[in-house]
Amino acid sequence: MKREVRKVIAQRESAPRSERYPDYQDVPRVMTVLVRDQATGEYNEPHVHRHGQLLYASNGVMRVATERGLWILPPKRALWIPPGMIHDQLMLSAVKMRSIYIEPQACAELGHHCKVLEIPGLLRELILALAEQPIEYPQEGRNAHIVALILSELKGARTLPIEVPWPVDRRLVTVCEAILQDPGQDHSIGYWADRVGASSRTLIRLFVNETGLNFRHWLQQVRLATAIDRLDKGQSVGVIARDLGYASQSAFSAMFRRVMGESPREFLVRD
Repeated sequence: MKREVRKVIAQRESAPRSERYPDYQDVPRVMTVLVRDQATGEYNEPHVHRHGQLLYASNGVMRVATERGLWILPPKRALWIPPGMIHDQLMLSAVKMRSIYIEPQACAELGHHCKVLEIPGLLRELILALAEQPIEYPQEGRNAHIVALILSELKGARTLPIEVPWPVDRRLVTVCEAILQDPGQDHSIGYWADRVGASSRTLIRLFVNETGLNFRHWLQQVRLATAIDRLDKGQSVGVIARDLGYASQSAFSAMFRRVMGESPREFLVRD
């Protein structure tokens, strides 16, 4: 009997790792890691998980959206998605995804709202180490320590203020989608009001009511998210500042430091 049990366990551990979330839903583990590579332009349609999810890519950039927010995630950052949150994903480059699923009772302290977390070197290596294990990995010894350390590191991880709140009103969605396509444009609120058949006063009110930000602040968040993506792709600060409509590199750097608490170069080299 013991020999048969060991045989079943060995078969599970040697089986190819599934790339389907349903295969992870009922795994008797506090934490599991889905490993999947996706090509540029691939799109994962809106879906929801029973687990809390840390959406992380060891390489590549993805855009993630919920009904009320949008995030651009380059390497070294991850999005915390609480259980039951509908979201989609668009790959902006080739992505090596390492998606961590955590049982709801184990992740309550991570919060009930999406947020971007910085993934420092230790946490990154812990995630990659668990990703090398089979789905139903042995729970004792080293793996138990890895899981405990990941949970501990996540609770203390730095939160980055790079959310782009997303509206519901179709007129405002039209404006926001156009800006997202070209964040460097500098049209006035009056220009956009004419484009969507609304008054400037209406658009001003909608921005605040639906995103919690005024138009200029919302535009700044889009530019900030775009800048972080481009910094990670190796573009120079000067080119990024110019493309995003800033009068000078110093003006862009001042905005970046004001929001992020450090310069673009300091942010880029942070481990």
